[in-house]
Amino acid sequence: MKLSESKGFSLLELMIAMFILIILLSVAIPTYNRSVQQARQTVLQENLWQMRRAIDQYRADKGKLPPSIEELVQTEYLRETPMDPTSDKAEWDEIKGEDSLSPDGEEGLVNVKSLTEGKDMDGKDFKEY
Repeated sequence: MKLSESKGFSLLELMIAMFILIILLSVAIPTYNRSVQQARQTVLQENLWQMRRAIDQYRADKGKLPPSIEELVQTEYLRETPMDPTSDKAEWDEIKGEDSLSPDGEEGLVNVKSLTEGKDMDGKDFKEY
């Protein structure tokens, strides 16, 4: 049997294949991570928008601000408390304020913000959303 008739790959061929694979992975992984981060930011913005819309709808229907997010869930303005995709928890910063429609000057939920520390891809704090 001649040496030129041997079957299999040479070490050089394996090294070239591994090098090409490493180059492809070095491009694909950062692109994937950016896509995941962008998706989380978009879901965070949408969840906050939906909760703020539910607060406004509750106020329009009931004539007062809701006391909490839990009240929005119990009265079915929200199906469930949304998850914060940046922390994977259903915890939010519930900002309370005076209810201008309340004759007794009661307080209620006026806004909702993320509790997550950190910044988005544009350098904006998640807490500023």
